[in-house]
Amino acid sequence: MSDPVLAAAAQIHDVEQGLIPTPVVRTFFDEQTFTASHVVHDPVTRDAAIIDSVLEYDAASGRTSHRGAQRIVDHVRAEGLHVQWQLETHAHADHLSAAPWLQQQLGGRLGIGAEIVRVQDVFGKVFNAGTDFARDGSQFDRLFHDGDRFTIGSIQAIALHVPGHTPADMAFVIGDAAFIGDTLFMPDYGTARADFPGGDARQLYRSIRRLLSLPDRTRLFLCHDYKAPGRDHFAWETTIGAERHGNIHVHEGIEEDTFAAMRTARDATLSLPNLIMPSVQVNMRGGRLPEPESNGTRYIKIPIDTL
Repeated sequence: MSDPVLAAAAQIHDVEQGLIPTPVVRTFFDEQTFTASHVVHDPVTRDAAIIDSVLEYDAASGRTSHRGAQRIVDHVRAEGLHVQWQLETHAHADHLSAAPWLQQQLGGRLGIGAEIVRVQDVFGKVFNAGTDFARDGSQFDRLFHDGDRFTIGSIQAIALHVPGHTPADMAFVIGDAAFIGDTLFMPDYGTARADFPGGDARQLYRSIRRLLSLPDRTRLFLCHDYKAPGRDHFAWETTIGAERHGNIHVHEGIEEDTFAAMRTARDATLSLPNLIMPSVQVNMRGGRLPEPESNGTRYIKIPIDTL
């Protein structure tokens, strides 16, 4: 099947028919960065993937912590899971990835979208990373292209390229569950910003429309939640049907021009994420901190009057 979205839809149908096990998902929410990290596993084989993990970072002190990641480790070990994949939906600008540390604890191949090389090229220049910083994605074990297939145990999975927030955003459809990163938020909150380098509101609209062509019953697991006005709890799971019919920014009937104008105007009012400087520097390296300097200390650069 040549169309990756049709292939993903067929995969979701197979789950409904009992031909593929229904993946089990456990979410860990980091309230400091409003990030939802997911552990998805095959209930038959106990094979698993960890998606969009968080390494805590205190900007004032420059200290890191593995508290949240340790909760994931504890869960994986308590459930007897075998981690096959550490997946990143994109190079996050609001939190550091804990994937390398989780690899040390639990194993698993580190994967991200192949367009990460564009992000590395842009931000390698922004941070003057030098010639030692490879801009070919070699910091990752697998670079996913649109339509690439893989498995988690006996569960089929497919990667969908969904650029717009950044050039490298990927959604991973695992069984009947889609992990869509920073494209859509909960229906009452809307959509992700598109004003970072390489972002594009029209491209984001087309990526979202592509996702919304999946079956209504598809389970969606989001990367962030910020509590919409009037809602007093965090939420990170919804469905394609709920988004298609009720997303306040991009529900059925919203045209591309209308969305692009709204998104561009809204983005112009937003400040940069608090942790964008450390996050991008680390995440473009596959979640690894910059190499120690001659005194044995690692440093985060802060470019002045650049972004």
